[in-house]
Amino acid sequence: MAASKNIVTSFQRRGPRVGGADTGGSRLVSIAGTRPSVRNGQLLVSTGLPALDQLLGGGLAVGTVLLIEEDKYNTYSPMLFNYFLAEGIINGHTLLVASAKENPADILQKLPAPLLDDNCKKEFNEDVGSHETSESDIKMKIAWRYQLLPKMKAGPVSSSRFGHYYDVSKRIPQELIEASKWHGFFLPEKMSPAIKEEACSMINGYKKLLHFIQNVIYEEGFDGSNPQTKQRNILRIGIQSLGSPLWGDDICCTENCKSSHCLMKFLYVLRGLLRTSLSVCIITVPTHLLQNKANVARMTNLSDVVVGLESFIGSERETNPLYKDYHGLMHIRQIPRLNNLICDISDVKDLAFKLKRKLFTIERLHLPPDLSDTVSRSSKQDLAESAKLLGPGCGMMAGGKKHLDF
Repeated sequence: MAASKNIVTSFQRRGPRVGGADTGGSRLVSIAGTRPSVRNGQLLVSTGLPALDQLLGGGLAVGTVLLIEEDKYNTYSPMLFNYFLAEGIINGHTLLVASAKENPADILQKLPAPLLDDNCKKEFNEDVGSHETSESDIKMKIAWRYQLLPKMKAGPVSSSRFGHYYDVSKRIPQELIEASKWHGFFLPEKMSPAIKEEACSMINGYKKLLHFIQNVIYEEGFDGSNPQTKQRNILRIGIQSLGSPLWGDDICCTENCKSSHCLMKFLYVLRGLLRTSLSVCIITVPTHLLQNKANVARMTNLSDVVVGLESFIGSERETNPLYKDYHGLMHIRQIPRLNNLICDISDVKDLAFKLKRKLFTIERLHLPPDLSDTVSRSSKQDLAESAKLLGPGCGMMAGGKKHLDF
């Protein structure tokens, strides 16, 4: 009888010890603002934009690099950068902000304010209420193929769930910034005018940033050292406009750049650091300024997730009535390959984003059908050309200069 009481079967759930240490299950799941992936068990964090989390398979995996190709005038890419940092402050994660243009302290002051619970539902309804139409009207206006596609998550969620929504018209409360833990790397303050570049080595700005990130990871225990004495947390790293001339790199100035390997070496070493630590990184790069497009392909291969933003500002699409409901296109260039031989392929190819009064949203690109005589002949030709650019997405049956045949 005494021996049978001490038997623990494999089907019995192990409870916490008397001292409070949890002995059952993985400790990574208990970190605030994280959840395991249902596909491969990888620990995920939110990008701060639930629609983007959905496109990436549930969130951004810990230990990966998210590369954002900046839009031409750098209008919308800072929003994704700020969403990522604001999500870290709400969940109590440690931040590391690096920039050669703005002081990290000033960047944190520009983060959007979170929308929580009832306030989120109220603000969301006010923002999209004027754009909503009845379901019967939608069925009459859009093509039948759009009704068969799964709908993207666009509504508010509870503050206790994974991912939050933010109001871009307001700033995050100052008390939340003061209560958070963050590290700043401002390149002009770290560089000395007496330092000269060394031959066959990384540019000093990249080298100093890499040492700075490495010191934060190892000194604060994000590499997994001393798990008994240090509390587990996530390090969110944000690097703004990497590769721009402000970093001392001429990769954007000349086509045959001799120091292009410096940026590639930095990305290679950085991803190695992230793989062995509880860290996740987001990097914005002005890829439209790169003279040699082969460097864009190299940077894509050295990143895990690549998202491109194409703004309509300054282009013909800005005045095109076909795109009047959107502000730009979003391209999912690459999805990470984690614990798999092949990477997942997104089933959505035609994505567009728009900035409303308070929310930045990602939606499926629904081009209007030709149901009236108000669409000009030139607009029909633009519609056909746009359909060919979208590939297997919208209007795959259109050909030549003809308009779409729904």
